[in-house]
Amino acid sequence: MTLSIWRYAHLALAIVSSLFLLILSVTGIILAIDAVNEKTQAYRVEDSNTIPLAQSITALRKVYPEIIEIAVDHNKFVSIDALDEEGNTIKAYINPTTGKVLGEIKPKSQFIQWTTALHRSLFLHETGRILVGMVSFILLLITISGLILILKRQQGLRNFFSKINRDFFAQYFHVVSGRLFLIPILIIALSGTYLFMARMELIKKSNEELEHQDTQTENQKDFKEFAIFQKHTLSTIEKIEFPFMDDDPEEFYTIKFKDRAVTVNQFNGEIVKETKYPYTAALEKLSLDIHTGRTNVIWAIILALASLNIVFFIYTGFVITFRRTKTKIKNKYKANEAEFIILVGSENGSTLFFANQIHKQLLADGKRSFVTAMNQYQNYPNATHILIFTSTYGIGTAPTGASNFEELLEKFPQEQTVQYSVIGFGSKAYPDYCAYAEHIDKLLATKEWATRFSDLHKINDRSAHEFTNWVHHWSEKSCIALATAPSLYQSKVANLQQLQVVKKTSEDHATFTVVFKPLRKLKFQSGDLLAIYPAHDNRERFYSIGANNGTIQLEVKLHPNGLGSNFLYELKENDHIDARVMTNPDFHFPKAPAVIMIANGTGIAPFLGMIQNNVKTPLLLYAGFRYNNTLTQRYQQFAQEEIVKKHLTAYQFAYSRESTAQYVMDLIKHDVQLFVEHLENDGVIMICGSLQMQRDVEKVLEEMTLSQKGKALLYYKEKKQILTDCY
Repeated sequence: MTLSIWRYAHLALAIVSSLFLLILSVTGIILAIDAVNEKTQAYRVEDSNTIPLAQSITALRKVYPEIIEIAVDHNKFVSIDALDEEGNTIKAYINPTTGKVLGEIKPKSQFIQWTTALHRSLFLHETGRILVGMVSFILLLITISGLILILKRQQGLRNFFSKINRDFFAQYFHVVSGRLFLIPILIIALSGTYLFMARMELIKKSNEELEHQDTQTENQKDFKEFAIFQKHTLSTIEKIEFPFMDDDPEEFYTIKFKDRAVTVNQFNGEIVKETKYPYTAALEKLSLDIHTGRTNVIWAIILALASLNIVFFIYTGFVITFRRTKTKIKNKYKANEAEFIILVGSENGSTLFFANQIHKQLLADGKRSFVTAMNQYQNYPNATHILIFTSTYGIGTAPTGASNFEELLEKFPQEQTVQYSVIGFGSKAYPDYCAYAEHIDKLLATKEWATRFSDLHKINDRSAHEFTNWVHHWSEKSCIALATAPSLYQSKVANLQQLQVVKKTSEDHATFTVVFKPLRKLKFQSGDLLAIYPAHDNRERFYSIGANNGTIQLEVKLHPNGLGSNFLYELKENDHIDARVMTNPDFHFPKAPAVIMIANGTGIAPFLGMIQNNVKTPLLLYAGFRYNNTLTQRYQQFAQEEIVKKHLTAYQFAYSRESTAQYVMDLIKHDVQLFVEHLENDGVIMICGSLQMQRDVEKVLEEMTLSQKGKALLYYKEKKQILTDCY
């Protein structure tokens, strides 16, 4: 049976029973708490379990001349129905060794009685009991199907308690708590189902009657000498009914044990009749005990937690379903128009997030991109590239969104040559790490129309760092600028914050400054990213932050048709926007003996904040701009401020459109020895600006380090001495 069948069965059963399960779970929590509360009553006498019935009855008869009944309930509380020496009726919990009254027998509160009736029959009497029984059976099926899904997800029993990928909270909670409470919920479902079958008499119960030889009353004994009273203690019985008349041979003791009831001659203690209960009755009582938790306080607490967990199961289950069915794909072009086809094989939607981030950037770059599920694969007449983002499910099998892909791949061969790249998502905690992605990569290699553009790339635990490695490689090879800041690929989205414009420059050039003040307390620092929503939808635009005295400073290049830049350009002082800060720890100011900052254009923004807030680290700034205008002059004035000059030991600006054209790479080449010594002395180089500038700078640095020290730039990158945040 395929994985999807189990998942759909699990979901269908949950949908059908969700309302009833919610009612039964909430009432189950209340009744479990009531069972725990019962145990807190000080009516239990521990040592009574070791005292024979003969001794207990003797002690009680000294206090109560006439005893009608002694009972022991599921809490091991002993109660008596008797008359005292003054002829008063006593119905109370007692100490069975002294007869002392410990407390009054009180009926359950109206609320508990109401809750119990709701839990047992939904106030629908016989019909309600049938519904409750059916829901218990459905819960059993849900538990079994859930267990199968966990086993498939964890690739067998051996990995049952291994690490769970945290795609999002609902999914993580649903799986982890499912493993923790699997046994309690299974027991709740089994016991509830059995109680339903027993009470509806679907299970046959027939007592076995045993007649014993009649005994004459001449051989009378004192009740203290009765063998049955000497052999058993109160802990072994449920009730003793005493003879109504002490001198009537037709009156007997009736003792009810857990598995049988016996009638005892009141004169000599011989058993007159014995009724043995069937094993089904004992199983019914056991089911009742474990279903209610009434006999053990620890088990009652576990049942309360398990019932609470069922409530959260219902919630998280529907959140997972909603996320799977929610349409997140927004395509500007049709499938037959697109040149870039992004196919997604996802289980919980997290892989789709990464694909969408690339999709949005391709569209912003003017490319005709189309994203869809692998199960929607078809002919793409204008496609030149296919990017496949896929996770692996179970034992190297396809995720839900790619279950039919191989069949469709055979059915729809492309008619033109198409380049492909496969990006696999998985966890190294599993032996079949990215196995399905490997399979698809090899399968596409066998197709005549498909040409591998880049090697299979694997992403462990949705690592943004590993993903940006692929982005950098693919972007460099395709000559398409894609963002390489890891924070852009963090799927966790924070709440939007309201920001107020406190300053905006009005210089007459293509780059302007806008400064925001958060209206609520907000943590951020230079190097973080600000996500804005200029179209008031899910389309984000990102800008590097320069932090300055609690404000967020952006340096923005105005593009004629730029959605984000035009939105920011139109803002006026005191205007408000909704935005969110994305922490970017990989581009925070480092702890280092010295830092060199390299920027072009608006990439100077985070460096302005870092320079402003730095107190002791020596800094050097290399920045490239097109023109030497009022904006760059403002930057130079900033660099000359007394507080800045204490840390900014040197700065150099290059202007690419002036008469003496110069690029930032030229400045770096001029100071070869400085850069090499800086890296050798554990200094850090930070680069912010355009991707093309980053590539050019890294190429120059690579040439320097190889020629001077025989070390590739990767050596310093791995030591976290090269930090980049480029777009």
